[in-house]
Amino acid sequence: MPKHDLSSRHFQRKISQFCELRIAPITSKRVLENIRPFLMSLIIYRKSPPLRSGQLDWTAIGQACGVEAELTVELKKQLQPGLDAIIRWLDGPPAVEEQRPPKPTARPDKMAPAKKAASATSTRKPQRATADGIVAPYESVPRGPTPKPISPFPEPLFDATEDPASFQNALVYHMRRFGDTYWQLYRAVVHLNETFDNKTLLSWIQGERVPRSVASFNILRRIERRYRLSEGYFKEKLPHQARSLYGHDLGDISPAERRRISLHLPEDFNSLPFTKREEILDWVRRVIISGSTEYRRYQAAASKQRYAIRFPGVTYGSSFLSSRSLASAAGTNQNVAAELDDPDLLSGIVDAPPRLAMEMADLIRFKTSTLTATGFQRNGVWGEETASQKIEHLGLMFGALAASPNGVVKGFGVPVSQLSFGLLVFPGVWDWYLQWREQRRGFYTKWEEDMLMVAQALSRADVGWIRQHPELLRNVRPIAGLIEQEEIDFAARDWHGACDAFHRHAANRSKEIQRVMRVHRDPFEPIMCVLEADSPLAEYRKITDEIVRRMPDENRYPRPAAEAVRSFLLLRLGLHLGLRQKNLRQLRVCPRGHYPTSERRLEDLKCGELRWSDRDHGWEVLIPSVAFKNSGSSFFGQKPFRLILPDLLDLYEYLDAYIDRHRGVLLGGAKDPGTLFVKTVKTTSTDAAYNSTTFYEAWRTVIQRYGIYNPYTGRGAIKGLLPHGPHNLRDILATHILKQTGSYEQASYAIQDTPDVVQQHYGRFLPQDKAALAAKILNQVWEAA
Repeated sequence: MPKHDLSSRHFQRKISQFCELRIAPITSKRVLENIRPFLMSLIIYRKSPPLRSGQLDWTAIGQACGVEAELTVELKKQLQPGLDAIIRWLDGPPAVEEQRPPKPTARPDKMAPAKKAASATSTRKPQRATADGIVAPYESVPRGPTPKPISPFPEPLFDATEDPASFQNALVYHMRRFGDTYWQLYRAVVHLNETFDNKTLLSWIQGERVPRSVASFNILRRIERRYRLSEGYFKEKLPHQARSLYGHDLGDISPAERRRISLHLPEDFNSLPFTKREEILDWVRRVIISGSTEYRRYQAAASKQRYAIRFPGVTYGSSFLSSRSLASAAGTNQNVAAELDDPDLLSGIVDAPPRLAMEMADLIRFKTSTLTATGFQRNGVWGEETASQKIEHLGLMFGALAASPNGVVKGFGVPVSQLSFGLLVFPGVWDWYLQWREQRRGFYTKWEEDMLMVAQALSRADVGWIRQHPELLRNVRPIAGLIEQEEIDFAARDWHGACDAFHRHAANRSKEIQRVMRVHRDPFEPIMCVLEADSPLAEYRKITDEIVRRMPDENRYPRPAAEAVRSFLLLRLGLHLGLRQKNLRQLRVCPRGHYPTSERRLEDLKCGELRWSDRDHGWEVLIPSVAFKNSGSSFFGQKPFRLILPDLLDLYEYLDAYIDRHRGVLLGGAKDPGTLFVKTVKTTSTDAAYNSTTFYEAWRTVIQRYGIYNPYTGRGAIKGLLPHGPHNLRDILATHILKQTGSYEQASYAIQDTPDVVQQHYGRFLPQDKAALAAKILNQVWEAA
């Protein structure tokens, strides 16, 4: 920093202290706040106080400060040393002491009235007679220097040889180049009919505030034009690039939607034609907020139809499986993912009746307990996420059966008191539900096949839960169009025979649906523009570069800076590790110098940990195999996942800063959940731990803010990208390796899975890419020749 800037800052602090000690005790706060900026501007622009005949021109000073009426003799006396100090600092000649007339000698009392009259006469403004006979005061003759004429494009006093990095320094530097005071600049760029406050401009110069509103950015563009700077010159130097503006004219849009939309609107939105504004709003809503895929549109419509049955009292371990709203992100597993696959999960208003809730609790206990109850058999155990998913899926089925046939859902209308798991062994119930699903969506999907697999598992010989509970039939009553009395009587006579018949029926239906089912939610659609790139990983990495480019100043905006670093690390660690969202979300952290968690303890917790490895001198991620969804896969071989993160592109610098400082800012005073990634704790949300829903939304918000290219603002990293969740990272990693190597086996290493799973689910490997790889090898022969 130049020495004169250091001297200026030091002297500004001294003058500020002078004002607090000498001016504040004898005058009002308003007068103090008028005088202090005036003195600061003299220092910033190295201007001498107004002088007349070598003396301080108090009239001009009072006018410049806006305190003519309050400029008393006492205030002048206290202000004089500060103005003299500024003159000395500027190396100018000291001001001559003001010559005051000697105090008059005492006069007889009879002279006092004449003195008062003379004083009153001297302060009264001279008057003149107007044409209509009204007496009006003459205009006072302005005192002090004549205001400098305003030129729209002044000539610079010297060439620009510097480019200050900060907004404040850049603005002050260019004002000095063109010889502008803050008041002259204000007069030049603010129109007469505008209400822009001159103190706002002064606060920018003093570094107290930065432009934030639409009106402020309009003034900023005028300053750029006045100084003939490139468009956006000052905007690029603002300390918080990702901050949204306020003041957009959005009509009757609700405040909640206004907050979501304003970040994605251009600065000149208010000045655009109405049709253009409507076009921008439609694009933001369709592409950024909701995503423009066919499935998203179906999801938005279906989520408005509420019909599911909730099971809020069913627990697993120490947590409530369904304490989350049915708007949770645990959905169907079309692509071995659990990310809002079925919009019907966004519904749910009816609590299960006591008997149905008890049956569900018994099923969950049967499928999740460590040891099977005496006298029962089972095949396979459900984890917490699987159990939660099955509760919600079965709740949707019971909710459809109970919904009114005359409503928008068009359910069957079964009384809630008659709902029971005993209904699930009758083929008519399943046939109605499958056809109901097909009519709502227009075709069959893998969701229906998965439900039939659950039905087969529940009715399987020896190990099925329903098969081992014939007492469920006691709660079944005939339902016209679904269950006849003859079917109930047959099941009562031969329960195992009825279960065998249903098991065969479900297997046949599953094969029929496999033949005609279609994919409604294409998991690759939001990231297709990335997968089609020559290097998908390099294309997606642009988002992290965008985050770094727009990262706020940590000293000025600690919380937004912490959120930006969290967003950066979410993507960087996801791209390096290729984990599912559960494993990334539950990843714990052990700061440097702390003793890491033992592997056995991590196995009990079923989660991994980020810790510092003294042996490898790097950050290590250790995750036990039992924490993975496919823990029985041959990839693990019952061994933990261990990876040393590479120190590339300042990854360690951001990790250290996040763990040491930013994570604490996000936590505030809330309880630390121990995970690496924590939510921003606010008054409305004191729980810092992410769940599957909030983690998905956090990722989606990062993509909306930094990933999607916005043609109206120029912000965003990737054209054609749509909102998506963390699971798509695995598709990107697998496809990138497939494009580079053509090996399903190597791609499986990146996502901790087997080559068969990669080939079936994750690799979008196009035929032309295979041909290009083969041609590359064959062309080597011709190049050698």
